[in-house]
Amino acid sequence: MSGVSDGRIRIQISPEVHDEERILDELGTALREDPPRIPSRHFYDERGSRLFDQITRLEEYYPTRSEAALLAEHADRIVARASPRCLVELGSGSAAKTRRLLDAMAHSGSLERYVPFDISEEPLRRSAVALAADYPQLRIDGLVGDFSAHLDDIPAADDRLVIFLGGTIGNFEPEARESFLTALAAVMEPGEHFLLGVDRIKDRRRLEAAYNDRAGVTAAFNRNILAVVNDLTGGDFDPAAFRHRAIYDTDAHRIEMWLDSRLAQSVRLPALDLALDLEPGDSILTEISTKYDLERVDAMLARNGFRRIDWMTDSEGLFGLALAERL
Repeated sequence: MSGVSDGRIRIQISPEVHDEERILDELGTALREDPPRIPSRHFYDERGSRLFDQITRLEEYYPTRSEAALLAEHADRIVARASPRCLVELGSGSAAKTRRLLDAMAHSGSLERYVPFDISEEPLRRSAVALAADYPQLRIDGLVGDFSAHLDDIPAADDRLVIFLGGTIGNFEPEARESFLTALAAVMEPGEHFLLGVDRIKDRRRLEAAYNDRAGVTAAFNRNILAVVNDLTGGDFDPAAFRHRAIYDTDAHRIEMWLDSRLAQSVRLPALDLALDLEPGDSILTEISTKYDLERVDAMLARNGFRRIDWMTDSEGLFGLALAERL
C-alpha cells in the first residue's frame, strides 16, 4: 500500500482502489447480466455524494436520523460493553455519527485510535483532519480501499470495535454478504466486538416512501449513476431517458432501485466494447437494500462467527444496532 503520514494522521491507499481495468471489468460483467446491473459503488462521484447527503436529510428518509438517535442514546452503553481502545469504521464517509462513539470512548478514558476505511479518499482526509483537531489524544490510521475486498489491510490493534453503520450490509447480495462477514470475522480476534446497523422490516408504504421522495432527490441520485458510467466508459447514456423506480420485494425483504428506459434506445459504452439495446420499460438494477428483523440478524451473525450480545432499537422499530462478539 502507498500512504502519507502527517503527525497523528496516517493515510494508506490500496493500490487496487483505482485499478481502472478491474473496475471496468466488474462494470462490464454487471451490465451484461439479465437484467443489466450497475454496481452501487458508482453512485458516489462528487454530485452523487452531494445528492445522497440531501437524501439523508429528507423527511421521508428515516434511516440516518434513526441510527444517529440510537448512537446518541446508547454510545456509552456500547463502549461499556465493548471496552474498545481502537474504533474501526467500515464505510466511514464524513464520520458524523461516529463522533458519538468517540465521545463515549474519550469520556471512559479509552480513546486511542480511529481507523476510518472508505473508498473515497478526499472525504476520508477531510474527516481525519477535523477529528484530529477535535480529539487531541486520537491517532488516526485511515485506509482508502474497498472494504468488501481489502479487509486484510485493517491494522492490528488492542481492543478493537469494528463498526458498520447506515444499513449498508443491506446493499450486499446474499452470497456477497456472507463472504464479507466471513472475511471480516477472519481478520478479527476472538473477543473483539462488531457493531452492525440494520434497517428493520416494516410497513411497505413507509419503506417505499423513503426511496421515492416527493422532491425527487432520490430519482436524481439514481439517474446520476448513468453520468458516472458515461465518464468512466466514454458512454452516451442519457439520464433523462430513464425513469427512477424503487419497489419493495416482500419475499426477499428488500428495496430494489431500478432505472426504467422510457424509450427504445441503444447505449454505446466504448471502454466496455458494449452496446446496450433497450426497449421501453427495460430496466437496469442500481441498488438493493435488504431489511432485517432480529431473528435474521442473529442467524446472519451466528453463521459467520459472531454472537450478538446486545440489541438497540427505537420506539417505532425503524432501525436497529446489533453489538456482537467475535467467537
